Amino acid sequence: MMVRRRIAAGVGVVALIVIVLLVNGCLKSGKEEALKSYNREAGQLAQESDQQVSRPLFAALAGASGEPPLNVGLKVNELREQAQKQAEQAKRLSVPGDMQGAQRNLTLVLDLRAEALAKIAKLVREALGGKGKQASTLIAGAMEMFLASDVIYAQRVGPLIQQALAGDGIHGESTAGTQFLANLGWLEPSTVQARLTGKSSGSSQSSQVAPGTHGSALKGVSSGSTTLEAPPALNHISGGANPTFTVMVEDSGSNSETDVKVEVSVTAGGKQYKSLRTINKTEPGVTSNVDIPVEGVPQGVAARITVYVQPVPGETNIENNKGSYLAVFGQ
Repeated sequence: MMVRRRIAAGVGVVALIVIVLLVNGCLKSGKEEALKSYNREAGQLAQESDQQVSRPLFAALAGASGEPPLNVGLKVNELREQAQKQAEQAKRLSVPGDMQGAQRNLTLVLDLRAEALAKIAKLVREALGGKGKQASTLIAGAMEMFLASDVIYAQRVGPLIQQALAGDGIHGESTAGTQFLANLGWLEPSTVQARLTGKSSGSSQSSQVAPGTHGSALKGVSSGSTTLEAPPALNHISGGANPTFTVMVEDSGSNSETDVKVEVSVTAGGKQYKSLRTINKTEPGVTSNVDIPVEGVPQGVAARITVYVQPVPGETNIENNKGSYLAVFGQ
C-alpha cells in the first residue's frame, strides 16, 4: 500500500510539473503573439497614414492651382477626417504591457498629423485667395508638426517596439516605417505659396534679376568637431543646450549674391527651435561659412536638424538648398 501511494504521489508530482510547463509555454506563446500582433498593427497604421492621407494630401496641395479653392478645401477636410479616424483607431489597439511606451508615442504621432491637417484644412482656401502669404506661413508652421511626427516615429515608436520584442527573445521581426512629410520644401512659407498657387514667389522681381544663373547650394553642416551625416546616421552633438552650427554654402550660380539667408531649426520633443543668420555676400563657385547658434535645445532626446538656405532672386532649383539630420544633444 505504501509503495502504491508513493508511486501515485510521484506520478502526481510529474503530472503537476508537466501542467505547469504547458501553462508557462502557453502563456509565453500568447505573450509573444500579442507583441508580434501589436507590431503588425502599429506598422499597418503607420503605412495607412502615408498611403491614405499623406500621398493624396500633397498631391492635392501640389495641384491646388488648377482646382477651385472650395474643392481643395473639401479634399483636405476629408483627409483630416481620415487622419482623425486613424488616430482613434490607434487608441483602440490591444497593447501588451511591454509596448506601453511605444503606444504613447504612436498615439502622439497620429494626433500630431490629425491636428496639423485640421489647421491646414482651415487655411488652404485663404492661401489660394487674398491672404496667400499669411496663410502660407501658417501652413508651413503646420507642416512642422508632420516633421515632428516623422522624427518621433523614427526615434521612439520603432525603437521601443524593437526593444520590447528583443526583451522577449523575439528577433527578425521588422517594424514598418513612415514618412508623412513629402519633402522639406513644405517647411518654407514662400515654397508653400509657390506650390499652392503655381506661381514663383520671386516672379515679381524677375525684371530686376541680373542675367545668368542664380542659386545657392548647401555643402555641409558641422557643430563643434562633429560633421553632420545624413540619415540614417545618428549624430551625437556636444555643447549643451545652446549648440552652434557652422553651415557651408556655395554660390552655385554665375552671379554674386547678397543677403543670403540661412536657417537652422531643431525639432525635438514635439517643439521646434529656430535661428537664422545672413551671409552678406557670396561669389560664384566660392563656399562661405556662417555660424548659427540655436538656444534651448533639449538634451538626451532624439532630434531632427533641418538646415535651409533660402532661395535668392532668380533661383529656380532649390533641391540642393536644404539638408536634414538626426541627432542627440549632450554636454
